[in-house]
Amino acid sequence: MPEVEIGKGRSARRGYSFDDIAIVPSRRTRDAEEVSITWEFDAWRFELPLVASPTDSVVSPASAVAIGALGGLAVLNAEGLWARYDDPDSMLAEIASADEAAATKRLQEIYSAPIREELIAKRIAEIKAAGVVTAASLTPQRTQRYYKTVLDAGVDILVIHGTVVSAEHVSAGGEPINLKTFIAELDVPVIVGGCANYQTALHLMRTGAAGVLVGGGSGHTASTGVGVPVATSVADAAAARRDYLDESGGRYVHVIADGGMRTAGDVAKAIACGADAVMLGSALAQAAEAPGGGKHWGMATFHPELPRGSRRDVGVLGSLEEVLVGPASRGDGTTNIFGGLRRAMGSCGYSTLKEFQKVELMVSAGN
Repeated sequence: MPEVEIGKGRSARRGYSFDDIAIVPSRRTRDAEEVSITWEFDAWRFELPLVASPTDSVVSPASAVAIGALGGLAVLNAEGLWARYDDPDSMLAEIASADEAAATKRLQEIYSAPIREELIAKRIAEIKAAGVVTAASLTPQRTQRYYKTVLDAGVDILVIHGTVVSAEHVSAGGEPINLKTFIAELDVPVIVGGCANYQTALHLMRTGAAGVLVGGGSGHTASTGVGVPVATSVADAAAARRDYLDESGGRYVHVIADGGMRTAGDVAKAIACGADAVMLGSALAQAAEAPGGGKHWGMATFHPELPRGSRRDVGVLGSLEEVLVGPASRGDGTTNIFGGLRRAMGSCGYSTLKEFQKVELMVSAGN
């Protein structure tokens, strides 16, 4: 991709968000009912190519079971409120009702409660008992400390999730986690992320991760200036997946788009850019079953030293089923998200997600 001159001393690549691109219909169309959006990951087959973001405003043990029943994969935050409080409902209600100016500070106070390993095990067991695929996330900083508790509780998939995760982390404060060695010793598949460019995605794939979250950094540019438009990030990671497939002799690593998606159209564009599945947060926080009560906050919002992002009022649009698979009562793409994906694929004549990754794309005028 040609670079753009910023000034005489610096140039940069041009990056694109999902709003900057459009999917081009082809000469052939297909009934939406004949389209398959199933996603096969490791030993599991999901009816929806969906990973629910491990944020407390989206995933509770109850909502994880509901998402699993609808065909998606929900990831419980093993460092979140359900791992800190016996009954987090009062804390959730307080977060939802807090004055906007004081919300971040109150989040920091609430999340200062210690993580309790017995609660981690209890929450995972609650999800596992419902018979759905069970996933839990840890940050890279706490993975070594809590991963045995998570695995012993019976988790099916481990997610190592941070705003930005790399295979090489330099630290003067102790020995950092060696992802390649760590993943090789586990008996469960690991999803790692986020990352935002080709090289980082390729490095994470080389660690042995089964999936890579792509788009990390897109939500905290105001605090750090770090972030890449997600459409470009996903396309870069898809290129890394292709090259790693050749390099490894056939090992396929799933690319999961994370961030920048609010509507069915955004999800369709993410798959078109090369994603195998999508991780949704704020879109699911708008469901009636979401524990945030119409509010949404990310994992970095309550950081004790440098909060990134803020608690947002996203409202309630309908039930979880209506948000994911309809029927829709709105025309803005925020409900029946995966029905919209089916419709987009059918409009272009594609019957599977892998085929749809080859659809023609166009950059909007002016970009």
